[in-house]
Amino acid sequence: MNASPLASDPQASRAIPATVPTPTPVKKVLFIAYHFPPAGGGGVQRSLKFVKYLPECGFDPIVLTAKPNKEHRWTPTDQALADEVPASVKVHQVELPEEVHVPGKLERAARELLGMRSRFGRTWMDLVIEEGTKIAQREKPEMIFVTLSPFEGADAAAEISRRTGIPWVADLRDPWALDEFQLHRTGFHRSLEKMQMERSLRSASLIIMNTPESARRLGKTFPRLKANTIVSLTNGYDASDFTGEVEAIPGGKFSIVHSGYFHAESGLVEQKRRTQYKLLGRTVAGVERLPRSHYYLLQALEQWIKDDPAIVNDVRMRCVGVLSKSDQALIDASPAKPLFDCAGYLNHTECLRYVRAADLLFLPLHKMPAGMKAGIVPGKAYEYMASGRPILATLPASDARDFVSQAGTGVLCEPGDVAGMLAALKDQYKKWKSGAARPDWNEDFVRQFERKNLTMKLASFLRDIR
Repeated sequence: MNASPLASDPQASRAIPATVPTPTPVKKVLFIAYHFPPAGGGGVQRSLKFVKYLPECGFDPIVLTAKPNKEHRWTPTDQALADEVPASVKVHQVELPEEVHVPGKLERAARELLGMRSRFGRTWMDLVIEEGTKIAQREKPEMIFVTLSPFEGADAAAEISRRTGIPWVADLRDPWALDEFQLHRTGFHRSLEKMQMERSLRSASLIIMNTPESARRLGKTFPRLKANTIVSLTNGYDASDFTGEVEAIPGGKFSIVHSGYFHAESGLVEQKRRTQYKLLGRTVAGVERLPRSHYYLLQALEQWIKDDPAIVNDVRMRCVGVLSKSDQALIDASPAKPLFDCAGYLNHTECLRYVRAADLLFLPLHKMPAGMKAGIVPGKAYEYMASGRPILATLPASDARDFVSQAGTGVLCEPGDVAGMLAALKDQYKKWKSGAARPDWNEDFVRQFERKNLTMKLASFLRDIR
């Protein structure tokens, strides 16, 4: 399989093997992941796919996760994902009391103000240390792998490592204190979080960031973390999810599809409190959160309806995912509401059915200050690229923008660019009406993000740990 290396990836020189080797003996890995099936959502898939394919690469993952609790917006149940966990994989669960998930507002504010861990994070850390130490002593794994967030998992893995002498690996699905999208009480609290991040990662034998930019940012911010312990390993897509015929979306409409979550709620609050946020340093200067939602797309759709009222009969904006009250309120108040079809959360299989059949996929991200790249790539981006469908990508300078551009299917404009979105919508609709050819999809480039390829790369990193 021909995989194209990432030009900006600090580990691009490590070639992916042409075939999957199966070393002997098999290496055991204590795999700590709070987000794991039967929970669904974007945070689950990276861990699930590693666990699914590591056995083919000579590793035996022993999973330590949380017992399913009451469903929350970010952790819906998804049996389709649970069915992908190999029967041979041992899964251990710890149970967190429901009350730690939903602390009172005063408690949460007090803990954040004092720079204290949340009760949820502290409880998760303590349970993982207790149960993880028992598993490590009994199973004798060669290494401990923890996927973050919750970020308290880093200290839990470090403590298990200290007690057992087993090396540990930190896998950051988000850039933690270096994530420009995250809110902090003040700039001072952001600095405290950076200090905590460096302390927590110091003893890791390997630190895996999920974008090239976040890996670069980590090494630059914390030079005391040895450069050779920092690698980049992106999220991706599973080729097995893209087999078979594409099933058309019923109705024969021009279908614009967005999968996953919008972030209108936090963006609207930021917009309302912009001066306060700026004075307190709650956000990184120049970052705007609202474009990572349907807020500006709604404006483009409203203008499109004014220009051509007939599209109400021909166009549908299909939202596949859980909407917040703010997300739904924006739609309800908009003249473009007749265009919207909101399915709510669908299991991963059903979600991909929409993605694969879309006439246009919507991929928004937040706005960044000039000269700064975004440190994250939404997980949906990889499945969007794998579909080969056109992507309306409202992206700042970022790995996401670079990837979508190289994939050949991106219709790019800046975050919040209403005029650019409107022009793209009209152009893609015109092509759909005329039956014009699909974009020139660079499948060879996209193939490097296939989950088996990524797991093989992970396995090569893990074999180097001593």
